[in-house]
Amino acid sequence: MDLTFVEKIADAVLYEGYMLYPYRASSVKNRQRFNWGALAPKAYSDAQNGTEAWEMRTECLIVGDRNSQINVKVRFLQLTNREIGKIIETSGENPADFERVRSLDVGGRLYQAWQEAVEREVVLPFSSPGKPETEFPFTFPSTRETEKIFDADGRLAGVITRTQRKITGEVSLSIDTGVGNGLSKITVLIRNTTPFDDAELSDRDGALLSSIVSTHTILSVEGGEFVSLLDPPEEFVAAAAACVNTGAYPVLAGADGRRDCMLSSPIILYDYPEIAAESAGNLFDGTEIDEILTLRIMTLTDEEKREMRSVDDRARKILERTEMMPEEQLLKMHGALRGLNKSKKANYG
Repeated sequence: MDLTFVEKIADAVLYEGYMLYPYRASSVKNRQRFNWGALAPKAYSDAQNGTEAWEMRTECLIVGDRNSQINVKVRFLQLTNREIGKIIETSGENPADFERVRSLDVGGRLYQAWQEAVEREVVLPFSSPGKPETEFPFTFPSTRETEKIFDADGRLAGVITRTQRKITGEVSLSIDTGVGNGLSKITVLIRNTTPFDDAELSDRDGALLSSIVSTHTILSVEGGEFVSLLDPPEEFVAAAAACVNTGAYPVLAGADGRRDCMLSSPIILYDYPEIAAESAGNLFDGTEIDEILTLRIMTLTDEEKREMRSVDDRARKILERTEMMPEEQLLKMHGALRGLNKSKKANYG
């Protein structure tokens, strides 16, 4: 089974909302990111009366038997807080004091505070229908790194501090063979169990640093077939309707017509989602089309581009790709027309 095609779609889901046009840290909507697939610590979720989720539930169906092998991979982003310090006094090369600033210009280069992202994944062992429910805890440790910023004369001008909090969670997997009609129901629960003090006093930005964000699940099966929940065969309609999904939308994924992979996304998708052939690369903003975003990036001022370039490598690559885009690539984005409904009835069994 080749998951390369599926993971391209999953990567688009992973970075949906990572940064939004105009791709600058100073823009308001880039200070309020990660509204999809964000699982906060349970204590913070409770303090917000459940308006911030702490768990995600995926339920889907397979046609198979006890020899079917099911693999579950959970993917998400963990945030790193990047802070910028401006040196006030120095002693040699070590900062004696500094003030926290949103941005710092040193020799024409801009350094900005930002929430960076690190990709994480939790891969469960293969499981089969009939096995008891299992729980898989995961932990990613806290880290703290400091980088010095020097001016053109070699003098210490500031510091970059990157802090990542420890997060803990668990993934539970159960496979119910009692659905009937030759079906088994897979249930995957993802929970953020990170301890979180002073939850009632914390704001969302603080909670995000202890959250798992852009959370999604890739399920694959050998010796069985998934059932479309959007367009199930008539005999499976009732079972599909009984599946409960919270914060997740499982769809068939992979090459059109295959039924060995399911992508459970925090974003609503159709079966067999695809990356548009005209897309030159990720723009991280699925609410817009590539052509509009590309044209908008081209109209940014030099100062706006400088700020965009300094957000992080992902924003810089977007800008470089846009500035070097040949005219034929831009024209290729314009005027593509596809069928509006690719839904197909599938034969199972």
